[in-house]
Amino acid sequence: MKKIGIIFSTREELDELLKIVKINKETTYYDITFYECFINNNRCILVESGIGKVNAGRATQLLIDKINPDYIINVGVAGSTSKNIYLKDIVVGTKMVNYDFDITEFNHEIGFIPGIGVYINNSNDLSNICRSFNEKDVHFGVIASGDRFLTDKEESEKISRTFNSLCVEMEGSAVSQVCFLCAVPCLVIRGISDTIYKGNSKESYEALLSEVSIKVCEFLLKLLGRIK
Repeated sequence: MKKIGIIFSTREELDELLKIVKINKETTYYDITFYECFINNNRCILVESGIGKVNAGRATQLLIDKINPDYIINVGVAGSTSKNIYLKDIVVGTKMVNYDFDITEFNHEIGFIPGIGVYINNSNDLSNICRSFNEKDVHFGVIASGDRFLTDKEESEKISRTFNSLCVEMEGSAVSQVCFLCAVPCLVIRGISDTIYKGNSKESYEALLSEVSIKVCEFLLKLLGRIK
């Protein structure tokens, strides 16, 4: 049996999984509630981190300190920055990058974090399980994180060109960075709720949040069913 921490950024995303599983125990540390359940005989601890990298990093560190998980999985929604990634597709982040981390003044490339580098690698083992599903609407690559909800097409395309990223969101790189520093295998999974190539990003996000969150939870359950 494995202990698996699962981090959601919003209550709406978390609620879609809470509708499916049976919660055995609730524990609160500070103002964050952790929900314990069993999925495929694995002990899973679910938590809503809140939006943004600081909130995500805080929840991740609490999970590690209080639960000592074997894996941490961060799931939620994101905005596509690639013409080949469509609404309701899923992106598995094999690497993460902080696109708004900038110390270029000191002769480092954009996104570079001292002691870490530009990219943070996620778990190959978990990624390979996801690859084994061989689903056409699931993509693997770089996910970029920053503390902004991006709606500007030019800026989003620049981030995509700079980092070869498939989508942008606001938490994943912080989760991966804390996991990297604490030597905990991690994976970030995102469902696409909006895209710079179709319609209004804010309206699309609001319209598709529930539907895409359900799809991501279904994918997550499939992954958890293969972890032993």
